[in-house]
Amino acid sequence: MSNERTQHFGNHAQFTPIFHFFASPLSLAYLVWAITRAMKLRDVESHFELLGAVALVGLVFASRLMALKVQDRVIRLEQRLRLLRILPADLQPHVLNIRASHLVALRFASDEEVADLVRAVVADPSITSKAIKQRIKNWQADFFRA
Repeated sequence: MSNERTQHFGNHAQFTPIFHFFASPLSLAYLVWAITRAMKLRDVESHFELLGAVALVGLVFASRLMALKVQDRVIRLEQRLRLLRILPADLQPHVLNIRASHLVALRFASDEEVADLVRAVVADPSITSKAIKQRIKNWQADFFRA
């Protein structure tokens, strides 16, 4: 029996505990406190504290966004290499034109079904990544995410 969890559309979203349950809520609480204090006291020190709170919230969210952007770049590279390796010749010219959000969604598709999903993306570039994920029948888990 495998200890590996199964993953599907309904449970693929991931929480990063240090961000979602610690840094983010605490920095936002500090910002609310600093806003309240600055409005109440209206002095230079409280306004500088508010400025620090805004900077802290910006830092927390910017660090998360940077990690996600790097992750998306790696996924884009991985998926382009994968698609060039497994797609039939008629679809290979389209690989470089597939949007990053589509490539991120396609990473969950098995090799057997990815060609049909790429055809759907080529036929309708406005398809959402959510719609792509919902069409996947044989979900390939990805637990190495930031």
